[in-house]
Amino acid sequence: MYLIVVYDVDESRVNKVNKYLKRYLLWRQNSVFEGEISENLIDSMIKGITKIIKDEDSIIIYKFKVKSYIDNIIIGNDKGNTSNMI
Repeated sequence: MYLIVVYDVDESRVNKVNKYLKRYLLWRQNSVFEGEISENLIDSMIKGITKIIKDEDSIIIYKFKVKSYIDNIIIGNDKGNTSNMI
């Protein structure tokens, strides 16, 4: 499964959410992560993230069966460029 996770959380929780999501996915840019992940790990990630966020926060998870279903257009600096990753 390929995920794109975007979040809008209170400033006091941004670093916690960022550090937590780095355990599962690759950082793309401010408040955006993406990557391949198993269904079991998705469940684990969601359970953990719900312990960090509050009712006023928002997280959106886009799920794709495979990454090849995604076409993206990057305008400006590609902050999370992963092309040199092994």
